[in-house]
Amino acid sequence: MSGQKRIRDYGVKIGKLETGNYNSITDVEGVTVGHVTLSDHDAQTGVTAILPHKGNVFKEKLIASSHVINGFGKTMGTIQINELGTLESPIILTNTLSIGTAADALIGYMLEHNPEIGRTTGTINPVVCECNDMLLNDIRSRFITKKHVNQALKNTSKEVEEGTVGAGTGMLCYSLKGGIGTSSRLMEMEHGTYTMGVLVLSNFGILSDLKVNGKAVGEELRDLILQSREEEKDKGSIIIIVGTDLPVSERQLNRIIKRTVTGLSRTGSIITNGSGEVVIGFSTAKKINHDRTLDCMSVPVIHEEDIDIAFRAIGEATEEAVLNSLVTATHVIGRDGNERPAFQDLLKKYDIYITK
Repeated sequence: MSGQKRIRDYGVKIGKLETGNYNSITDVEGVTVGHVTLSDHDAQTGVTAILPHKGNVFKEKLIASSHVINGFGKTMGTIQINELGTLESPIILTNTLSIGTAADALIGYMLEHNPEIGRTTGTINPVVCECNDMLLNDIRSRFITKKHVNQALKNTSKEVEEGTVGAGTGMLCYSLKGGIGTSSRLMEMEHGTYTMGVLVLSNFGILSDLKVNGKAVGEELRDLILQSREEEKDKGSIIIIVGTDLPVSERQLNRIIKRTVTGLSRTGSIITNGSGEVVIGFSTAKKINHDRTLDCMSVPVIHEEDIDIAFRAIGEATEEAVLNSLVTATHVIGRDGNERPAFQDLLKKYDIYITK
């Protein structure tokens, strides 16, 4: 990837399945990710854009689904995704009070590439997801502009920078610095090898709950750094974006993305009241033409008996993506001097081993 030290570089191997080449959501053919990062004193925020394939997503839609683990969130676009079972726009991640700006920019982007929208065909369903970065970022100032969203959409890549970058710039995870993380798994089946990719925007959890591959690292760190201070409550969220080339129906995809909660829980999350956990998944196996055809469409799907490996893959990739978001994040001093330490710095300072 970008030369960052990820969780596997610390000797931690999550799960049983092999990863893709990048160990990233971009191991799914055609998927790219772009960031714009704003990091300057009170401005600690940004934009992350996920392009699900190289073509025009409005004209060539993808099978898609969403799932709400806990609904303390302001995600846009999931109503239509769940009604029609398709994705027709890139996915934008940003902070909570910038979702309007992000949606406006994404609508403009789609109108530019599709002059028929609002004229000879319908409108567009922009998909925008958020987490609240108000501790480190002056969220009321709404630093994000449409220009930033357009830059993120324009400058996507197969190589994904993680941690304190893009929409993850001001986010927290397990009381430490969080942000963007990604991982992938390969699924060997009799009819082919497929990829499951996950990208997270992590902004949840309290330190004492953190587990790394089953080891209670958070409890050890809490005793070292919090001392007599009361541990803060979990008021954050996580957005989980799932991409796969597995041929599935919308119903099957919904079953699969529900299993992200297994990976989330293995890192220590208990899905608290104030935390919004939202999952959006898409499959690139079949492109659905926007224009009507006279013939019935044929959508390939796996047999239900083949689905367990997908359940395993998504759990493993979610767990590793969260840990990558933690271990790649860097220390940030933001709004009003608020700060959060970096997991990687604490491991070095206290000589903590995260392998069992």
